[in-house]
Amino acid sequence: MADGLVQARGLRKRFGEFEAVRGIDVDVARGEVFGFLGPNGAGKSSTMRMIACVSPRTDGSLQVLGMDPGTDGPRIRARIGVVPQLDNLDQELTVRQNLEVYGRYFGLSKAHVRAKTTELLEFAQLSERADAEVEPLSGGMKRRLTIARALVNEPELLLLDEPTTGLDPQARHLLWERLYRLKREGVTQIITTHYMDEAEQLCDRLVVMDRGVIVAEGSPAELIERYATREVLELRFAPEAAPAPGEPAAFVERLAFVERVEELPDRLLLYTSDGEQAQAEVALAGYKPLSALVRRSSLEDVFLRLTGRTLVD
Repeated sequence: MADGLVQARGLRKRFGEFEAVRGIDVDVARGEVFGFLGPNGAGKSSTMRMIACVSPRTDGSLQVLGMDPGTDGPRIRARIGVVPQLDNLDQELTVRQNLEVYGRYFGLSKAHVRAKTTELLEFAQLSERADAEVEPLSGGMKRRLTIARALVNEPELLLLDEPTTGLDPQARHLLWERLYRLKREGVTQIITTHYMDEAEQLCDRLVVMDRGVIVAEGSPAELIERYATREVLELRFAPEAAPAPGEPAAFVERLAFVERVEELPDRLLLYTSDGEQAQAEVALAGYKPLSALVRRSSLEDVFLRLTGRTLVD
């Protein structure tokens, strides 16, 4: 990629005998939001730490901003912003001081840092809490402050590791709006997440990781079109009314509108182009579920198709 900010080929990371990242290829273009989607332990955070120049690669090649993290780590770190999985704010400083002190680490002038701090407090919707202590802030406020701090040096590349883990829905959506605003301003972002709705909302392009390897790559819409159907019919049965073991597989043969079936411990997923027609066929076939839900296919279904597991496994 001529305008690639990150390029990896055969990238590997081992911890003793355990190989967390097993030879992946990644290209991130300038201005895009790129995602690593997968369950805990998939290798997402290990990959991010190599890109952030805080963990050396074991093997393969890696270029960040046209430089090698192995030899140009300090130069790269000066031009990127990092939002770690866990907030590491200074609890003894105020909200404003967390930004001002961090800005001084980059050698920026006091006047520049003060002006940038005022701008970032407004961006993070924390202007009214500027002189408050950090500890009493809500989880969403702390997360927004961590993101604001990562922007003090006006980075070319922003790395966000599980940015909304532990936040309530309202805080998550506010954070998404802030990240989308950064995208409109041209800030390249790399995000790791195990929330499929987050990946669909934020990412232009993503890779799905499992057990250290990439199992699929594309835009959210491309992946859903490639590996899932337009809709999914979710059925839950009472124990006495549930289909016998192996019987759900016959749905594909018996029901014209069902293309594929997945059996999960608590429900059946029927993949179909028309959920309402499939639901009608299920009723005509004599099955009586406790509940039936028609929804559109998601990246969760893509992951289930590729790995046989759900993202939360």
